[in-house]
Amino acid sequence: MTLHSRSLPSVIRSASIEPAAVLSAEGAALIDRIYEAAAVPELWREVLIELARFAGAPEAVLIVSTGTHYRGFVTTSPEFDALVTEHLSFPGNVRTERLLELRHPGFCNDLDVVTEEEIATLPLYRDFLIPRGYGAGTATTVMVPSGDSVIVHCERARAEGDFGPQTLAALNGLRPHLARAALLSARLEMERVATTTQTLEALGLPAAVLGQGGRVIGANPSLVAMMPHTLSDQPSRLAAVDPAADRLLREALARSGPGTEAAVHSIPIAAADERPPVILHLVPIRGAAHDVFVRARFVLIATPVVAQEVPGADVVQGLFDLTPAEARLAALIAAGDAPAPAAAKLGITPNTARSVLKRIFQKTGVSRQAELVGLLAGRGLRG
Repeated sequence: MTLHSRSLPSVIRSASIEPAAVLSAEGAALIDRIYEAAAVPELWREVLIELARFAGAPEAVLIVSTGTHYRGFVTTSPEFDALVTEHLSFPGNVRTERLLELRHPGFCNDLDVVTEEEIATLPLYRDFLIPRGYGAGTATTVMVPSGDSVIVHCERARAEGDFGPQTLAALNGLRPHLARAALLSARLEMERVATTTQTLEALGLPAAVLGQGGRVIGANPSLVAMMPHTLSDQPSRLAAVDPAADRLLREALARSGPGTEAAVHSIPIAAADERPPVILHLVPIRGAAHDVFVRARFVLIATPVVAQEVPGADVVQGLFDLTPAEARLAALIAAGDAPAPAAAKLGITPNTARSVLKRIFQKTGVSRQAELVGLLAGRGLRG
């Protein structure tokens, strides 16, 4: 199981509502809110607050996990996210592990997964939960078609004892609705992925939606057509066949992970055989922070470079995330100017031009001026 800590107002904390007695009224209203949250993820926090009150607990949390890897969670209050994180990563967290293994089709208490002796001796309870005023939880798991497990958990002090049979029965009355809402959220996620890739297909752009680490969640036909000669759909992530491009892609995925600054990365892929060079644009997704069902982390767009004329500075800047100064110099180099004449046209020194050119090489993945000219002219990175 998991926990989350929240100090609700005293009127809620002191309320002695018997859930079974109000199921027809409070329970029905909560069911409506559960289905609203399935379509509007930002509402899950409010649903959890109501669910905790319904169960007679001050805290509740919803977690989405893939095996023992926790992809995300939403709690009754953002102030206690750190506590949830600490609990999930606590060494020897048999509470959650056994809950996932049990797969009980209903809500269960701590004593359904641990013994009284373990509660008294395990560091998780003795040193972490109980000293903080917790240690009595009730939780259930729901499996969704994506392979994820959704955990819904309410938590209170160990001193208050386990949740009684009437409370568990009332929560079990809500469980089918929680399960359907989780299923609906997962399906809506896949619909959003399909819509994104189909829209980009209509615009003539090969594209894929990637999950954490770069694993393919969905791809449109144009991008699939680039496999396996340009891209490779590996079990762990999407990869570029060209080793140099794949290194840049791998580094971009790492730099765009959780907690990092959102930035678009562009990765050039060398021309091969009769195929033109391709620019991959990796765009991080920064959606609703509380939408724990969304596994999408990136949109990847592939742009073949097939122009017969050297593109202008504005096009070069967009293709490679260059600064305006870098784009102007790159366009002049691509048009045939050497660094010194290009510097004179731009009003900068040759040394400055060489420094800027080095940065352009790094961003475009080339190492020579001739390769840059060939790339921008659509001839590829040969030699």
